[in-house]
Amino acid sequence: MMKRRTFLATAAAASAAAGLGTLPARAQGKYPSRPIQLVVPWGAGGGTDQTARIIGTLLEKDLGQPVNVVNRTGGNGVVGHSAISTAAPDGYTIGMITVEIGMMHWQGLTKLDGTSYTPLALLNSDPPGVQVKADSPFKDVKELVAHIKANPGKLKASGTGQGGIWHVALAGWLEAMGIKPESVPWVPSNGAAPAMQDLAAGGVDIVTCSVPEARAMLDAKKARSLAIMAPQRNPAFPDVPTLKETLGTDWTLAAWRGIAAPKGLPKEAVDALVPALKKAWDSAAFKDFMNQRGFGMVWGDPGQFAKHMAEDDAKMGKVMKALGIAKG
Repeated sequence: MMKRRTFLATAAAASAAAGLGTLPARAQGKYPSRPIQLVVPWGAGGGTDQTARIIGTLLEKDLGQPVNVVNRTGGNGVVGHSAISTAAPDGYTIGMITVEIGMMHWQGLTKLDGTSYTPLALLNSDPPGVQVKADSPFKDVKELVAHIKANPGKLKASGTGQGGIWHVALAGWLEAMGIKPESVPWVPSNGAAPAMQDLAAGGVDIVTCSVPEARAMLDAKKARSLAIMAPQRNPAFPDVPTLKETLGTDWTLAAWRGIAAPKGLPKEAVDALVPALKKAWDSAAFKDFMNQRGFGMVWGDPGQFAKHMAEDDAKMGKVMKALGIAKG
């Protein structure tokens, strides 16, 4: 009886071992072998959330594991960005970090910056346009600048909250033109959409915000875009010149989104995630999604993403100090 039991146990073990040999490689412990959490520092339904969800869906197909998007909002982005950086560096918590990571520490909100993560991929960049009301007397951005110089304090601008990305964009542009940022008083708003509505109603004179955010009012002919703060023209609005073309300034700035993980991510996870992200970025599904919304597509590998964040951080710090809103 003992010999029979020993034989059966041996046969069962051999059968199990043979069965394991037929399973996919990832089921044998290779990364990823379980679901991945994708943290979004901003609310459900917004542009960052939407972009994260399409990326998550595409990653699922390639990696063979569920990618669950989790919104961790609060603290002007601090809560979600902190959740990404402090997670276990095992590849099972990644996140979509945004341009605010180069701003929050200057405001004294957190010590986090771009070096707090393992950068994986830069996916998106949306530079702001300089929008005016449809019947504005300024036909081009040169006329606008001339008026600001001759009449400091007369024109009001909006686009986001005080010290937000589009406020910094305006201030940096003015500084690059040798104009004090306070020459155009900033009217805080709860985002670009209400700011554009205020522009159309005549409550403010200028709105700096991304083209996707301004698009509804531009398409409705209630506003005009005089220039874009980017190295190249936006394909969605090919007739809108860059600041470089019209004013000769090299000032550019953009809101961006990218995928990152906690510091110390294992090479195995990096080697799986980066190609999967590039495949998702290259896909027709992602391109269609971004183009339909007017979101700019920019690819940056881990090294390029890290360099981009460092340069952006330095630029943000300089402008925020000029605005008097930097704490450090």
